[in-house]
Amino acid sequence: MLAPRSSLLLLIALAIPATCHAQVTTTRSAVPRAVASGAFIFPLTLNTRSNLDFGYLAATGAGTAVIDPNSSRLTTTGLVTGMGGNPRPASFVGAARSASVVNIRIPKQPITIRRIGGTETMTVRDFTLQGQDKRTLARMEAFSFNVGATLVVAAGQVEGTYSGEFDVTVQYP
Repeated sequence: MLAPRSSLLLLIALAIPATCHAQVTTTRSAVPRAVASGAFIFPLTLNTRSNLDFGYLAATGAGTAVIDPNSSRLTTTGLVTGMGGNPRPASFVGAARSASVVNIRIPKQPITIRRIGGTETMTVRDFTLQGQDKRTLARMEAFSFNVGATLVVAAGQVEGTYSGEFDVTVQYP
């Protein structure tokens, strides 16, 4: 009986004169749009989850900016001051196929980063690892770690965004 009653209501609604105004509903999407994400990790791989970021810095002279891989905290020395942004260590995730020991390797030598759109450079040195560089893993166990470093800011450093790459590797015996 419910279906015929629904049909009757529909016929009555169609018989309403054209001078009636229908109520308009508006829909709004969330801003920003929601994101669904996930990471599929093949065993014996290493994926970058986030990049090393020193955030916004101001300098009236020489100094350093240091990202701690354990606390994710930015500290500065000399005439360098942190000015916000999203300073954070680089973050990585990997997975072991079988019970094994993995060796994590971070840079031992400084790297040079270059100003985007220019030729000016800065040095990133003293890379530090969160936790031990040798880890024992169970079968199909994921592991993650952070890498911090020290950014060397020279007196008279040219303003701009600086970028460069560094290698982090994992050795699976």
